[in-house]
Amino acid sequence: MRLLVDESLPVAFAAELRGHDVTTVRAQDWLGLRNGVLLRAAVDAGIEVFITADKALRHQQNLADIGIAVVLITRVRNRMSDLRPLVPHVLAAISRIERGRLLIVEG
Repeated sequence: MRLLVDESLPVAFAAELRGHDVTTVRAQDWLGLRNGVLLRAAVDAGIEVFITADKALRHQQNLADIGIAVVLITRVRNRMSDLRPLVPHVLAAISRIERGRLLIVEG
């Protein structure tokens, strides 16, 4: 599955998502794009799942219209030592998420 890790998460988090084709907002040179523009660019690039810690995203975008799945990581600091224990939960969410839906993984 093609995944995109948002700039709200450490770049190193992408390496933890083994078994998937993972890129980052930074690697795609999409830093600073507004969420709607970013998600549409991701879909155009063949991204299936967007992984973010941006809690506002779920209230700002119509994911079904855009056609991308989102995994939202909440209640955890933005440090690898805090995020690493959540990797199995994120991978489980990725395995069951559907396009146009949002799943929350809480720390």
